[in-house]
Amino acid sequence: MTASYLSVFSLTKPPFAKDVPDQDLDLPPSKQGPLDTLLEALAARASILLCGEPGVGKTCLLRALRHRLTEPGNCYRLTYCHNSTLGRRDFYRQLCLALGLAPSATAAGVFYALSTHVEQLAIDRLHPVFLLDEAHLLHQDTLDHLHILLNYQWDSKPLLSLVLVGLPELADRLALRKNRSLLSRLHTRLRIEPLTPQDSAHYLKERLRRAGCDRDLFETDALALLHEATLGSMRDLDRLATEALRLAATKKRRLIGRDLVAQPLNSPLSDSTA
Repeated sequence: MTASYLSVFSLTKPPFAKDVPDQDLDLPPSKQGPLDTLLEALAARASILLCGEPGVGKTCLLRALRHRLTEPGNCYRLTYCHNSTLGRRDFYRQLCLALGLAPSATAAGVFYALSTHVEQLAIDRLHPVFLLDEAHLLHQDTLDHLHILLNYQWDSKPLLSLVLVGLPELADRLALRKNRSLLSRLHTRLRIEPLTPQDSAHYLKERLRRAGCDRDLFETDALALLHEATLGSMRDLDRLATEALRLAATKKRRLIGRDLVAQPLNSPLSDSTA
């Protein structure tokens, strides 16, 4: 169903929808540095810990990373795993399926299949990258075992990069003594911070531009309130900016001021930090 506000602002599509191709993502300026750090780490075949609060742009950053890793000429094999709530054997079976391998019935068989596949990729001059999202939900028995997946040829060759992504409590869990073997192998550790005010303004302008809007829709004080209310969360910024567009269309307003942003914030159902 077409959003009613599109024609009012001459937009070709909803500007803050999720279904944006990787190559069209608008990475906020403050996230370019972390992206470069991730690319440098993977070029060095390092493993990575990436943490951040909900909505601060982890997924946006990972999609930008995926786009760069899969560009022609790059020799990476990226495998993405988002179900981190499985036990150890089922977790490794899921990785096997993601890699197109036939998982064995036993945990040892599954692990052997994965290890053999990684070694074959090295022979083929491909560097595998296992990206584990929502890693703060990993079972302890899986965390206990992950460091072994990084150990090849007596721990002398980095044949695999592991990227653990999750909420800040993931870093707290890895700091525990029982997880020190895994943490010691995650040489690159990043925490993604919320958007800056400049990021928020840039993000809104670019998303509107890609939807066909060639003028500023949000007044300066409206931009300031959007950033303040969302605490730098891209997810909440999408939601509140969309609601402001709907209200402006209903009221036949060509510019969105602070009052239109404030209206949904004053609703009893509003929760900008959800």
